[in-house]
Amino acid sequence: MSSSENTLRQRTAGSAKTVQPPIITEENRKEEAKVVTSVYTSAEQRLSLAVLVGLTVVALISRFYKISEPDEVVFDEVHFGKFASYYIQGTYFFDVHPPLAKMMLGAMGYLIGYDGHFLFDNIGDNYVENNVPYIGLRALPAFLGAMTVPIVYMTMREAGFPIVTCALAGFLITFDNMLVTQTRLILLDSMLVFFMVCSIYSYVRFHKTRNNPFSVRWWFWLLATGVSIAMTTSVKMVGLLTVATIGVAVVWDLWILLDIRRRLTMQEFMNHFWARAFALILVPLLVYLFWFYIHFAVLTHSGPGDDFMSSEFQETLKGNTMADGLFIKYGDNITIRHKDTAVYLHSHSHNYPRRYDDGRISSAGQQVTGYGSVDPNNVWHIASDDPSNPKTGEQVMNKDVIRLLHVSTSSWLLAHDVASPSMSTNEEITTYPTEEDGSRFNETTFQIVLDSGGDKLRTKASTFKLIHMDTKVAVWTHPEKLPDWGFEQQEVNGNKNLLQKSTLWWSEDIDGKDAAEIEQEAAKPVKERAFLLKFVELQLKMFSHNAALTGKHPYQSQPIEWPFLVKGISFWTQDSTRKQIYLLGNPLGMWIAAGGLAVIVGVVAADVLSRRRGFYPLNQDVQKRFYSATGFFFVGWMLHYFPFFLMGRALFLHHYMPAQVFSYMVLAAVHNFIFVEGVDSPISEPGPDVRPRRVQRAVVPALAYITVAVFMALHLASFLFFAPLSYGTSAVDVPGLAHRKLLSQWDFHFAK
Repeated sequence: MSSSENTLRQRTAGSAKTVQPPIITEENRKEEAKVVTSVYTSAEQRLSLAVLVGLTVVALISRFYKISEPDEVVFDEVHFGKFASYYIQGTYFFDVHPPLAKMMLGAMGYLIGYDGHFLFDNIGDNYVENNVPYIGLRALPAFLGAMTVPIVYMTMREAGFPIVTCALAGFLITFDNMLVTQTRLILLDSMLVFFMVCSIYSYVRFHKTRNNPFSVRWWFWLLATGVSIAMTTSVKMVGLLTVATIGVAVVWDLWILLDIRRRLTMQEFMNHFWARAFALILVPLLVYLFWFYIHFAVLTHSGPGDDFMSSEFQETLKGNTMADGLFIKYGDNITIRHKDTAVYLHSHSHNYPRRYDDGRISSAGQQVTGYGSVDPNNVWHIASDDPSNPKTGEQVMNKDVIRLLHVSTSSWLLAHDVASPSMSTNEEITTYPTEEDGSRFNETTFQIVLDSGGDKLRTKASTFKLIHMDTKVAVWTHPEKLPDWGFEQQEVNGNKNLLQKSTLWWSEDIDGKDAAEIEQEAAKPVKERAFLLKFVELQLKMFSHNAALTGKHPYQSQPIEWPFLVKGISFWTQDSTRKQIYLLGNPLGMWIAAGGLAVIVGVVAADVLSRRRGFYPLNQDVQKRFYSATGFFFVGWMLHYFPFFLMGRALFLHHYMPAQVFSYMVLAAVHNFIFVEGVDSPISEPGPDVRPRRVQRAVVPALAYITVAVFMALHLASFLFFAPLSYGTSAVDVPGLAHRKLLSQWDFHFAK
């Protein structure tokens, strides 16, 4: 070996304690006097470029191979293909994810001449029969999925790893079944992972310019990092985990700069701080806001997303009926609908049974239910709570106390302290005949509490709660159906949780309104609303609806299962050919990667304990590279994995994709740690205040190449073995599926 002993990792206690200083010769002194701009020779750089190009070509082939198959809607293409169509048509929709990736798909469709006519309604719908240019739409995520490979390779190379290590990382990602399947369909994860690795690459490049602070290159890579993390977060909110990864590195970097030995004044340190705050907080925020500005500018027409937004928001959309809302006045006859379930507040001349099946007693009063169809029994008359002042013709205002008269049965809406049919904790809602003596007047008064639409009650535009004045419950309904005696209509009862959003109602129309009056009131232009108000409202809706995705799904899984590939996802099946797409990672690669993560923990623990006892098993340069590069990738894996344990929503295997990329980078780095001696150094750009350093070169023994070659061969074999399930281009017979079912939880179709 050409490098001296202290450039190698020390393996024994004896060698660790008796390290001799290098012999200083005249040749060494001349070498030390040189300012090294690149540790790599021109031949190595050409070889690295050749490997990079080769990996890129192979990655492109793996993603574009038979991309036309299947020619049907697959898995979540049913959502994201639909959203691309909505962008092309300018139709407003709602999704829990930020807009960037969906806009990219829409832009791709527009560029290839797609008019957005197809709405991707069902998995299995045929693209060819519906004249959809689906290959062009799939090409964008496939290309970005392939480009992830060279960026990972370059990241590893810039972090100081030899070519063989970088090639291993790129190869593992190229031939991972999950990364291939997920990035060749009209889905978002390809963009997410692409921008994530761009963020990591940019930060590594920025870190290498640290000896030239505030130079053009320093600013360029710092800003590139900020833009990249913004783009990642603009695809999915889990991009915030990438922000956290960069944030941890930045905090550590600032902590180092704060050290008095760095000889920075506090003013110089604050310059570093504010530069990072500008590039990594303000710039990403502006980029994130920009994509939402474009989102609102493109989606200007009323669409399926209207109902998720407030009436003020809906009034900014062309063709939305909220702009046509009529002011409701005392004396009007109106219909009232539940916001969540869309049923009408309904009553009819049938009573609750005196005794329910569980033995509880009811009031046997007239039934009040939620009914899904237009019916004369849906009409209610708005009356004042003061019989001496009917207020006829006056507008109904927020916080007004009213009474609701059921028109067809001439009875007042009433709530009282009797348990509802299906919920003993909620109150029964019934009616009280007008011909009675009026002794129950207080039980028939309700307060209108407007949630949106201004301070005046309007049809379509206002959502409101009906709060019972006497018992302080909110009129509420839920999807559970009443038994036969209730004609299987929805139960309506009094909910004690007044803050619950599902207690909101809205008025659809005014019965018997004069046509001329309707036309006069409805002639209203589309309204304007401040961008930031729309942005904040949409963010809150995105967060709340994302958190509410707690419904059970047959293919959902738990984070603890992901590294071990315990459960996959059925993406698509075709009964006539017995073809299927089943999402799995590369079992061999993922399981070994999980072992590599454990090795990191073991090495760190052993190093810390050894140094505590005065034993230094790692050479200083090896240790520094291990913690700064491998440790950075390991932190990236942790921050893209462990936060999912805190999420209450339904989770799936594909949520592990970002962490999986980091796990493969860690695995390649672990292989480097075990089989490669020393490090290539220096790799950072020289600066005016940095003393010249002697060149050190890593020694890559033959065993390292052999183990990489064997590992690559096994990884490729595993990929090809499961490829029919990843691409869905050919059917696998029953024995073949049985051989591929390595775990009992892998529930392949057509396995019998």
